[in-house]
Amino acid sequence: MSNSLAGLHILVTGGGSGIARAAAERYDREGAIVTVLNRSAPGADAVREASGGRIRTMVGDATDPETLSAAVAAAADENGKLHNLTCGVGAFDNYSRVSDLSPAELIDAAEEIWRINVGATLLAVNIAVPVLREACGSITLTLSESAFNAIGGGVLYGSSKWALRGIVDHLAAELAPVIRVNGVAPGGTGGTKFGGLSSLGQTVTADKVEGRDERIAAGTLLGITAMPEDHSGAYRFLADPVDARVVTGVVIRTDGGRRL
Repeated sequence: MSNSLAGLHILVTGGGSGIARAAAERYDREGAIVTVLNRSAPGADAVREASGGRIRTMVGDATDPETLSAAVAAAADENGKLHNLTCGVGAFDNYSRVSDLSPAELIDAAEEIWRINVGATLLAVNIAVPVLREACGSITLTLSESAFNAIGGGVLYGSSKWALRGIVDHLAAELAPVIRVNGVAPGGTGGTKFGGLSSLGQTVTADKVEGRDERIAAGTLLGITAMPEDHSGAYRFLADPVDARVVTGVVIRTDGGRRL
């Protein structure tokens, strides 16, 4: 691969933990100037400190327009250019079943997960498009194996990720020929602190589910439990303006062959 990320300005939302953090750290190692927006201060502090202070961080809610506007402005270069937006904000539904929820619970949970998984993504794109156009930049969305089949989550989570699959196609068409739009669809990943839905009182994170890593490995052709950094190469490739210059409307599935 080329060293085409060197000096590029990249904003990663939700980059304080998990797969989005791994992507941010990969961009940083490749020489990009990375800004991370994260909801929690400890996560933001951890990624900044681990990078030796190179990764710039902001603490705030990625569903808030003012917060996102400030993050985009901070991430752009002195000429108002942003070279890549990586959207990594997400919420999980802890495999909730529609039939187990009351109508009120279903409405609240659906609103919460779509506001975070879909709304925050569209809002970030909406705000970042002007500075991405200035740079002929790119957008990378984070999907899931749940965007392709009925595994990896419940219907609330899965439907939000299926929506992002369609959004990749629509944005690629809408923003062409200036901005490339792609996605990464990770399979089950160990070491992630995927949070549940507050509207359902879900407090257990994915890393606390007993036996989860073993079940992930057993469900893949490669027999591997992927870790966050295993997905970072796909993000790095899609953000590269040289190596991926003819790639748009594509979702790379980093799922260990689980779909087969």
